[in-house]
Amino acid sequence: QKANHIVSAVDEEGFCLGQKCVNEKSNEITAIPDLLDDLNIKGNIITTDAMGTQTNIVKKIRKKRADYVLALKGNQGNLYNDVKLYFNGIEFVAKCDYTKSIEKARSGIEKREYWQTDDIAWLPKKKEWTGLKSIAMTKNTITKNGVTTTETRYFISSLPLNVKEIARAIRSHWMVESYHWHLDVTFREDGNHTIDKAAAYNLNIIKKLAINTLKLLDVGRKNISLKSKRYMISLSTEKYIEKIMQI
Repeated sequence: QKANHIVSAVDEEGFCLGQKCVNEKSNEITAIPDLLDDLNIKGNIITTDAMGTQTNIVKKIRKKRADYVLALKGNQGNLYNDVKLYFNGIEFVAKCDYTKSIEKARSGIEKREYWQTDDIAWLPKKKEWTGLKSIAMTKNTITKNGVTTTETRYFISSLPLNVKEIARAIRSHWMVESYHWHLDVTFREDGNHTIDKAAAYNLNIIKKLAINTLKLLDVGRKNISLKSKRYMISLSTEKYIEKIMQI
């Protein structure tokens, strides 16, 4: 059988707030508006990967009085190409709001640069993207063991000009990737061979509840991984069971 495809809503603290199960990966696009209907997103910023950058999803987000920062890739065709060409122009980039951060990451040095502009009157079919106010570019430069790699990404957003705010939203989307990493590595989701789809879906829910619980559980040590928390609980179940039940 084909595997379950599950669309999850994760907040910037790494808690799963809701999910929808679909039969095909292509149906994830239609599942996102349904998932948004189940959530109170008013006043929040919604981020997605490029698959979720759809006009109907943008309409849903704005209808629920939220903002969006949506990634662009080649599947958006001319929109992606137009935004990319704009940021390729040195004279245009020089006029953009700009911020950067430099930090240690994965045994290397990572420089994150962000550019944002509300100069989008020229953008074709701008009106199709409800509430569109700005576009942005990020450039991540990682230097590790003397080797430097660069990744450039592009975004559309309903946020007004405030590059630090859009940088925070883009950076926070990393939490979604971290969440799926915990499912795959900490809970070995990809190694699950449960055949019955309903059972597999229920197990997925239980694992997500476990992640939420582990994040809230205080084991007396700061900056400890979820894997280490699980190990400590397994060694002293009676010590932690009451704390877990109180969460």
